[in-house]
Amino acid sequence: MLSTRRTAAPPPGWERCCRIVLADQASRVAAPRANPASKPRIGGPARLRLLEALAAASHSLSVSELGEAIGVDQPRASRLVQQAVDLGLVRREADPDDARRTRIALTDDGARVARGFRGQRREHLSQALRGFTADERAELARLLAKLADAWPDHR
Repeated sequence: MLSTRRTAAPPPGWERCCRIVLADQASRVAAPRANPASKPRIGGPARLRLLEALAAASHSLSVSELGEAIGVDQPRASRLVQQAVDLGLVRREADPDDARRTRIALTDDGARVARGFRGQRREHLSQALRGFTADERAELARLLAKLADAWPDHR
């Protein structure tokens, strides 16, 4: 069960570092089922990042905004969006400011997947950090933020 106890705010770069360090978790969650011919239910790490970006946004996003948020080019973002639409995880909406454009929003199923993955990741991280002292957690946060700041950005 997740604790509702609040801790100090994470240092700058912590979220980016968590995405880097825990990317393999996304691969495991989204691994293909036993039957390789069956369509994966959720998808790979990029599609999970897409769902997370939409869940974190205060409004629906354009395909370009999504691509920027998850670190892929516009054609790749378009393909990911179409796959997510086909799986019923996102929907296209008319842009209220420009009827020629569309924006992307989570469906109820997509929101459930994003919440589930975030909760699972938080729980795994909490379990892994249980044996750390407060000083060790602070040092780990500092070092991971330093790693995230130094991580090459290949957009």
